[in-house]
Amino acid sequence: MPATIGLDIAKNFFQVHAVDAAGQVVLRRKLSRGDVLSFFKDRPKALVGIEACGTGHYWAREIAALGHEVRLLPPTYVKPYVKRGKTDAADAEAICEAVTRPNMHFVPIKTPEQQAALMMHRSRELLVGQRTALVNALRGHLAELGIIAAQGIRRVADLLAELVDADNTRIPPLARASLNCLAAQIEAVETQIDKLEALILEWHKGNEASRRLAKIPGVGPITASAVVATIGDASNFTSARHLSAAWGLVPKQNSSGGKAKQGGISKAGNAYLRRLLFIGAVAVIRSQRAQEAESWLGRLLERRPAKVAAIAIANKTARVIWAMLRSGDAYRAPKLAGAVPAAA
Repeated sequence: MPATIGLDIAKNFFQVHAVDAAGQVVLRRKLSRGDVLSFFKDRPKALVGIEACGTGHYWAREIAALGHEVRLLPPTYVKPYVKRGKTDAADAEAICEAVTRPNMHFVPIKTPEQQAALMMHRSRELLVGQRTALVNALRGHLAELGIIAAQGIRRVADLLAELVDADNTRIPPLARASLNCLAAQIEAVETQIDKLEALILEWHKGNEASRRLAKIPGVGPITASAVVATIGDASNFTSARHLSAAWGLVPKQNSSGGKAKQGGISKAGNAYLRRLLFIGAVAVIRSQRAQEAESWLGRLLERRPAKVAAIAIANKTARVIWAMLRSGDAYRAPKLAGAVPAAA
């Protein structure tokens, strides 16, 4: 009977690779999507490995509900176990091998509620990107006609005012008709972004952990809710540095022969959370009270550039987040740091 099963998931066809307790291959099979659950329902309990990619959390929950022990693996950790070539069968075999390694790191299985909360963030992020593309297009087209506005999303209203001004002869009628379509799309996207931000704020207010995290300087409702929905239980990370490293906020190591070398941050893991923490750190630096000479931040800014200091603040914030989620305590500001406004 199989003791370990590697499952390579896809849209329609899945590949299974199973080994027994002695490590001997006992099964290789290709399954259609509709046969996956019936296959695992008829099998004795086993350790099942799945890559943490699209639909991975769904299949992990469904298979775990059938009594199997399911573990999600980061795809980058599975790749070294692929012998040669890129096939579904080779991937399933690599997953089956990687899931049994004693030092392997696994991805916690997200609940439907966590995924629903993250969908709000991903939808908002998509719409913000679309808004940026629309605004850039509007700026570029109007610049061809000599109409320029200052940078920043808040100054787009100046461009739209030029567009709706019927007395503005610099915009030809045909161009005005085309650009009005872009303006309508910008307005529609803005409305949807506002709706999503209202949903995020409502979720944040109803979550005790998210409310506590929002008290950290540089962390607002958006960042706090994204963090809580993403990591779930902080005990999945063995230390504060483990969490910071998982978000790519620690230096890359390139050490050999007794020579320790550190580079820039690794940029591993969740790019969305890393960006939110960096933006929040920039807001902290821009705060006048945060730049007091006696504070840790003030001393850091004397020695390092602002962007380097922002990464250090983001790293420190990640560690504070871990400590607060593990202990359940409220945020306690350092005596010399001073209070700073929360960021988005």
